[in-house]
Amino acid sequence: MRSGVVIALVSASSLGLLGAAPGPGSVPLPARMADTGGGSQLITAQAPGLDSTSGTVTWWDLRDGQWVQAGSAPARFGSGGLVEGTARKQGTNTTPTGLYDLPFGFGIKAAPDGTSVKYRPVKDSSWWCQDNDSASYNRWVEPLPADCRSSESEHLISYAAQYAYGLVIGFNYERPVRGRGAGIFLHVNGLAATAGCVSVPEDAMRRILVWAKPEKSPHVAMGTVDGATAVTRY
Repeated sequence: MRSGVVIALVSASSLGLLGAAPGPGSVPLPARMADTGGGSQLITAQAPGLDSTSGTVTWWDLRDGQWVQAGSAPARFGSGGLVEGTARKQGTNTTPTGLYDLPFGFGIKAAPDGTSVKYRPVKDSSWWCQDNDSASYNRWVEPLPADCRSSESEHLISYAAQYAYGLVIGFNYERPVRGRGAGIFLHVNGLAATAGCVSVPEDAMRRILVWAKPEKSPHVAMGTVDGATAVTRY
């Protein structure tokens, strides 16, 4: 989903806390999680609390049985904050918490050199159907099918900044539930908080696309620092 209209105000102290590399003797965040998806790559998108619109995205590699931080960047979340993924409702501008796969990458710009994930170029005919009444609900479509209203969908090429580069997040994707939400991505920052996606600076998005390797089964865990929606619960 594209950026919303709420300006993301990020405190330096919050970024310092969330984005800092683990100190000596500390346990890396993925090692404290209930599940990391079974692969050897993981992205964590962590916010201070459910009402937050900013936080930190960190990407990790599992090397010799130990999780090692590969990169980190300031992140933006939905203008409505975050909510447990299974309880999310479409149109609330909330980022769904949980652990998800990353089906494919996409972008208006060409894939960065070294990208090995499946990468779909955005064309003028590229849409993401968000119409609850369509058979193509929560799917990339080219062209827009007759049963999917344009007013209920995103014309991807219309968002030159946000969709310069992106990764589809597998929220409500494999077996879509109508009304839960569609088009949740990790993408480039717009001017403000998002409509439910997670966004990062363009350079970070490029680095993530090059870093992600399909054979390492990368996943993303989105959540809060603590509480019922803590990243460590997923």
